[in-house]
Amino acid sequence: MERSRSAAGPSLLRIIAAPALISLAVTLLRLTGELQHWSSTWFSSETGGVTPSGVSWVVGITWLAVPFGAYFALRLVASGQGPESLGKAAICAASGIAILLVWALRILPSPNIGFPRVLIFVWLVMVVAAIIQVSGWPALFKALLAYGFASRIPVAIIMFLAMLGSWGTHYDYVGMPPEFQMPLLPKYFWLAFFPQLVFWVGFTIVIGSLSGVITAALMKAVSRAPAAVNPPA
Repeated sequence: MERSRSAAGPSLLRIIAAPALISLAVTLLRLTGELQHWSSTWFSSETGGVTPSGVSWVVGITWLAVPFGAYFALRLVASGQGPESLGKAAICAASGIAILLVWALRILPSPNIGFPRVLIFVWLVMVVAAIIQVSGWPALFKALLAYGFASRIPVAIIMFLAMLGSWGTHYDYVGMPPEFQMPLLPKYFWLAFFPQLVFWVGFTIVIGSLSGVITAALMKAVSRAPAAVNPPA
């Protein structure tokens, strides 16, 4: 007999709705701050590479993968959609982080193919790290994937408009070296569309999976605590 929607737990849309709206609000706040030239400490328009410089990343959505990964885990475990094996989910999350560390520490050399084509290698590394999470906790992977797209599509749209209008923000890579200067469409696809919808969605999945697995482990430990304190007579 097919389970009802309520018995199967909350829908994916309901789970990601609030986080997606919060992320949109943060993105619009960051954009407004840069356009209005608010404090450069928190709303810096300098890219400094592929990410904002200084501590301005705080007013941004990248780090939200941590609390929202935990939030999704809470919702999923509460609705009976936790991982089949917490150990397997932990191994997958750790493997994803290990892949990112290997790449970040340059243990695995990048192919010498020049910029911007080398970005394809970067995106593939992130895709591999993210796809590993499917087998660890499928429901969490789906939630993070949906949230990743919901939070990053608005950024991709803003970046196109910023590049088109030369807004002078980190969304259009203001002040970057010559290799970043290219015609609108190549610049958009190389530096905005694919980075946002491949690299950063993958990053959200990997970091959110680690946060979610830690949260599930803590929930499991807490649920067992009363039984340990008060063993049956």
